[in-house]
Amino acid sequence: MHVIDSHTGGEPTRVILGGFPDLGDGPLPKRAARLATEFRDAYRAVVLEPRGQVAMVGALLVPPTDPTCVTGVIYFDVEAVLGMCGHGTIGLAVTLFHMGRIGTGSHRIETPAGVVTVLVTDAHTVTVTNIESRRTMTDVTVDVPGLGAVTGDVAYGGNWFFLVDPSPLPVSPDNIRALTDATVATREALHAAGIAGENGGVIDHIIFYGPSGDPAVHSRNFVLCPDDAYDRSPCGTGSSARLACLAASGRLAEGEEITQHSVIGSAYRLSWAAGPTGGVIPSITGKAHVMAESTLIFDPDDPFRNGIAP
Repeated sequence: MHVIDSHTGGEPTRVILGGFPDLGDGPLPKRAARLATEFRDAYRAVVLEPRGQVAMVGALLVPPTDPTCVTGVIYFDVEAVLGMCGHGTIGLAVTLFHMGRIGTGSHRIETPAGVVTVLVTDAHTVTVTNIESRRTMTDVTVDVPGLGAVTGDVAYGGNWFFLVDPSPLPVSPDNIRALTDATVATREALHAAGIAGENGGVIDHIIFYGPSGDPAVHSRNFVLCPDDAYDRSPCGTGSSARLACLAASGRLAEGEEITQHSVIGSAYRLSWAAGPTGGVIPSITGKAHVMAESTLIFDPDDPFRNGIAP
């Protein structure tokens, strides 16, 4: 299996260029559902140790149904197939640029959540114009064991998020274990309370926000992903959900740009424009770097051929 690895603000993306089982044709959501149900072992083997790592997201290139798109892509981590992935789209664009498949300028990419646009400025810098994002619930309170009452908003940015501001714990690199435990407990409390996104959308990402310590930076976040790993980047779909919340609350004007830091200090520049159905169209600018190009080998005699399950 031919892959290229990159990282976006420290968060790794593994682009699968060839060698993965054929998902067939049809709409991308249909092919994503096939990946999730029929090829779970195959996609998990790509990102699980010993080939992968705990934070890795896979990006499977597939033919687009929209002829104006340079490619289709389906993202996944070890636990779930994703509707969209912001850091992965930045990493994918930098990878395609590295391969010579695209140049600087604007390009369209088809995802299961919809078509997104990438503006490639140089070999590392990409702006993603995401799908329309929206806040669906505000000031939702759940009782979380060990934390007490935790209040946040529910929003969609390509995946479903519960966003808590301010964080009940300090958002700092030396507090990652406690933040992970707290966000996992918060997600479990939401599920136990039956709180979900529209049409039963599963809230599988949790974000806690704290002060950045830098007056030029809007805030610092801690993002829990579906596989219980934390996002090393500020999270593109999470930033999209954040923009929807800030816009709905009147805390960020259309076109105004802010800088969002992750828990490890990597940065995205964010802004929004009005969407056609009352939400926001997020703009996310970040940097990615290609790290490796390799061929993954799946030896039938390897006892860990399908990875080491957590």
